[in-house]
Amino acid sequence: MTAQPNSTEARDMAYHLHSYTNPRRLERDGPMVIERGEGIHVFDNSGKRYIEGMAGLWSVAVGFGEKRLVEAARKQLSQLPYYHTFSQKSHGPVADLAEKLVSLAPVPMSKVYFANSGSEANDTAIKLVWYRSNALGKPEKKKVISRIKGYHGVTALSASLTGLPNNHRSFDLPLPNILHTTCPHYRTGAEPGQDELAFSRCCAEELEAMILEEGPETVATFIGEPVMGAGGVIVPPEGYWAAIQDVLDRYDILLIADEVICGFGRTGNMFGSETFGIRPDIMTVSKQLSSSYQPISAVMINERIYEPIASEADRIGVLGHGYTASGHPVAAAVSLENLAIIEERDLVGNVRRLAQHFLERLNALERHPLAVEARGVGLIGALELEAADGAPTGTVGARAAALLQKNGLISRNIGDAIAFCPPMIITKSEVDEMFDIVERSLRELAGS
Repeated sequence: MTAQPNSTEARDMAYHLHSYTNPRRLERDGPMVIERGEGIHVFDNSGKRYIEGMAGLWSVAVGFGEKRLVEAARKQLSQLPYYHTFSQKSHGPVADLAEKLVSLAPVPMSKVYFANSGSEANDTAIKLVWYRSNALGKPEKKKVISRIKGYHGVTALSASLTGLPNNHRSFDLPLPNILHTTCPHYRTGAEPGQDELAFSRCCAEELEAMILEEGPETVATFIGEPVMGAGGVIVPPEGYWAAIQDVLDRYDILLIADEVICGFGRTGNMFGSETFGIRPDIMTVSKQLSSSYQPISAVMINERIYEPIASEADRIGVLGHGYTASGHPVAAAVSLENLAIIEERDLVGNVRRLAQHFLERLNALERHPLAVEARGVGLIGALELEAADGAPTGTVGARAAALLQKNGLISRNIGDAIAFCPPMIITKSEVDEMFDIVERSLRELAGS
């Protein structure tokens, strides 16, 4: 790409190191510059309109350009633009948001700790688990079990939890004491003739075998997403979470539910833990908490976690953990207004009402000759493709995502799976428009 001198594209290519981007490809092709958003759409700097089929990064629940969130930010900026939560300091928005989150939690929770991203929230959750083990006089109980294809962030610790190779390669990760058990993907993991319940039992048996091999006294916690998002939208098979929790209960191992993608309505309930009957000790949330209008995340902990941590911090004299922007007043105010919109407009109900149609349109794509599997729940789904010519993994997915973008739909390929996670304000006709673009793009792909 030859960018105009001093254009956004040229300056971006010259100075910006992007997330999840091949830098050499950026040097060659340049960036796509998004200038504004409205509802489920975004517009590039040539004026072309796109359906944002991923809600940004699984996150813009109430759509783009929501004036109530803009006003909430403006009002808070004019009153208290920043303050911290160190040394017993607080402010109204953070106290209100903590109370709101505890009231929304699907299981009893005690306290909320605020951070700025899902990565930081998961990093903090593990630190709190380790702190608790020391407080209980169990310094050996520190190992963490995550899952292959799980996604929990990109800090050194949270990227270690993530079970995707590209988050480890050349970063010298994962860190010690982070283990990965099987991915609960029924199509790829089940034995021939094995039903979902039997496959779920096998997943639980593998987890139990890992715990016994490591020593239950050394394993502190298990972390998992209700639905695995960035690993390819892997929906757990029937009976999976019940079987996993039985094992964790048997060996006194804590459960962390990573609700960063699933939280606040995406699966048709306020939390994915409700959809799948999960009883977490810790929940991490972000993304749809503020519809990503402001960076914010939260770690919710129950009394079982809080009490020993509080006593240990009292013994030491301080809980030595904190971020400059933890509980930022503007982010908290925007989050409170965002949650109010989700409730007032019944966006969780909108997800439930549209889910059947969304999944019918998604599942119909399985008839395409390049399709391998459609999977989803609520308003989150993926279509896995397979190249007819035996091209390397990810090739057909990247080609499909490029065609979707050309035709006015922004998606994201996860290997050869094309993911869909539109804003929760989407309508039935907009769902149809989105999948009409997918169908047209797949016809082009098959003919190319």
